[in-house]
Amino acid sequence: MEYIVETRKLTKRFGKEFAVSDLAMKIPKGEIYGFLGPNGAGKTTTIRMLLGLMQPTAGSVRIFGSDLKKDRINILKKVGSLVENPSYYPHLTAAENLEVLRKIYGTEKNRVNEVLEIVRLSDVANKKVKGFSLGMKQRLGIAAALLNRPELLILDEPTNGLDPSGIIEIRNLIKRLPSIYGMTIVISSHLLSEIDQIATTVGIVSKGKMIFQDSIDVMRTFSKQSVVVKVNESEKAWRSLMAKGIQGELHDGKILLVDKTDQEIAAIIRNLVQNGHDIYRVEEDKRSLEDIFLQMTAEEERV
Repeated sequence: MEYIVETRKLTKRFGKEFAVSDLAMKIPKGEIYGFLGPNGAGKTTTIRMLLGLMQPTAGSVRIFGSDLKKDRINILKKVGSLVENPSYYPHLTAAENLEVLRKIYGTEKNRVNEVLEIVRLSDVANKKVKGFSLGMKQRLGIAAALLNRPELLILDEPTNGLDPSGIIEIRNLIKRLPSIYGMTIVISSHLLSEIDQIATTVGIVSKGKMIFQDSIDVMRTFSKQSVVVKVNESEKAWRSLMAKGIQGELHDGKILLVDKTDQEIAAIIRNLVQNGHDIYRVEEDKRSLEDIFLQMTAEEERV
């Protein structure tokens, strides 16, 4: 498999504190890689090292198969980024702001109109940026990151502070980019619900360490389905099931049955009724990805 980004034992220490520790990140070509973790987990520090804005204490970063330390200029020519809040000249228009950057990059003149079209800001190209909403400013930041036709786009918390409509705009934009322009995207967030709707691959970091890295589909397999049964004399009912070899858990006077088929659930309910128990309620309780994320990071915090 071709990896666009690969880090080995990537470490950043500030004094005695480790912001990032032995991080092994592998990002396949063409993926939208969701880089997840609680605030303060080391995401922005990692991204700054990927962009050459911060030197690692130890370890290496390879991008496009080349060592970032040895080939920094050539690598970064093919990388676009939006880290924290983008900065603008508020008295200039959207097109004028991009024109300043275009001249630095040396790309062709019509590229400004192309990127404004991509982020759907063509209709406000000649409006001053100081009148833009936060969502529009974020889209303009992505337009700036796309000026040099990057093969790798790195976005640090791009939906932070946006209202729901702004979040949807950015999400839809990000989802379009790999298929249309063939780029690989890294998007960091502390919100799994956001990444779940965008990413194809996920890396979860906690306290500077990678605790999970795989496809979003693999992560979804952790979302186990369970059925909660509310029944009279719940402890007696639970003990009768255990005596028959039926595994379940007793929580707050309810019986929790994990990973049972519909047929198995039907047989268990029938068994309870035949043994004189009143069934008050049978509910499906599926663990959300958010629950799994919180559990993973909470377990790491306790270590």
